[in-house]
Amino acid sequence: MDVYVVALFPEILDSFAKASIVGRAVEQGLARFNPVQIRDFSTNKHHTVDDTPYGGGSGMVMMAPPVVAALESLPTHAETGAPPHRVLLCPQGRVFTQAVARELAAKPAIALVCGRYEGFDERIRAYVDDEISLGDFVLTGGEPAALAILDAVVRLLPGVLGNAESAVSESHGDEGLLEYPQYTRPAVFREAPVPPTLISGDHARVARWRRWHALRRTREKRPDLFARVQLTAKERAALDGDEP
Repeated sequence: MDVYVVALFPEILDSFAKASIVGRAVEQGLARFNPVQIRDFSTNKHHTVDDTPYGGGSGMVMMAPPVVAALESLPTHAETGAPPHRVLLCPQGRVFTQAVARELAAKPAIALVCGRYEGFDERIRAYVDDEISLGDFVLTGGEPAALAILDAVVRLLPGVLGNAESAVSESHGDEGLLEYPQYTRPAVFREAPVPPTLISGDHARVARWRRWHALRRTREKRPDLFARVQLTAKERAALDGDEP
């Protein structure tokens, strides 16, 4: 995947692209990160990228010419010949979820456009393919949102995770459930033991235990997610009983 971060502070990518799983993806050639400095596309000597809003109001607005020029400078993908999937990071966008992460991970190239100040000139929206919001809160700029999105997306690329099953069984996986409880050594920590089922060696029993706890945890902590889960009649009846 080719990744472009179109921003005023694209250098935020430097350490991110070298660390942990993302760094491994870059080393293996599974992802290529390309910072794009919007100021490089300003046409005046001061490299201005923002101006006061028409009609008055507080703050500054990012100008259309340098942002659009930056987007139009992006190369087409070597294999598909298509431009990157261009995503504007803004409060009006659809909320980012694991399902959206999977959508983006299927693209051969993406470009995340990061805002600053009071927002974008409205005309910029005509030059992007998608709009995404990280959530209902305010950031100083779009760069932190871009990193969060990229972290979620890159780990879904084929070959990035050592165990492909990890991306399926974790929270917000294919079914949208929260993850079941996890334990590791020691078997007893401050008088709290690991559940006997997990050390029973009975794989079918372990699977039932994990499914039951994932469903219970989702119902208790995220009823909004639980409402979308398709349950069998047996599972629905078992949820109010003892753990398997």
